[in-house]
Amino acid sequence: MKKVGYAALVSLIAGGAYAGGYVAPVVEQPVVAPAPVTTVSDSDWTGFYAGLQYGKGSGDLSNRGALADFGDYDGYGLHAGYQHDLGRFVLGGELDYNKISPDENYDDGDLTRLRLRAGADMGRFLPYVTLGAAKISVDDFSETGLTYGLGADFKVTERFTVGAEYSRSDFKDVLEDETGISGRDLDTDLVQLRASYRF
Repeated sequence: MKKVGYAALVSLIAGGAYAGGYVAPVVEQPVVAPAPVTTVSDSDWTGFYAGLQYGKGSGDLSNRGALADFGDYDGYGLHAGYQHDLGRFVLGGELDYNKISPDENYDDGDLTRLRLRAGADMGRFLPYVTLGAAKISVDDFSETGLTYGLGADFKVTERFTVGAEYSRSDFKDVLEDETGISGRDLDTDLVQLRASYRF
């Protein structure tokens, strides 16, 4: 009977030792928060920019006397400006210079514009409107008038944008330097492709 008791006692002790036996500690891996990912759509449009543009235009020179039509022309040049992102809206200003080359009747001329820009921040996409002053100098006349238009820029990268723009410029009572005659109105339309670098 003692042997049976000893056997039961040894069995219990062995089972307890096994149950409380060595268990390898669990090593917890440190949790590393992922780095924030900055995408183009998260960025804003604030800053200086500069670039090039090229396009096609047409002009209508109304005459209160006989005068050849202004016709179609190429317009190419450069632009520079600054804009500030206010969240949903983007405001700024831009100065651009265009060399214009009429198809016929007139020699090459210059078109310089100083404009305000107002746009809607849509991430990569920025549609905008423009309003400002324009000065045109072609052959024997030079005049300052109103210019306005609309366009859109698209961020290819954080620094590089491409876009397209339509603008119209109205010049009233154009003065012809050679004759000293005024009273002719010149209306021009211009569609351009643009590429800009943001600083």
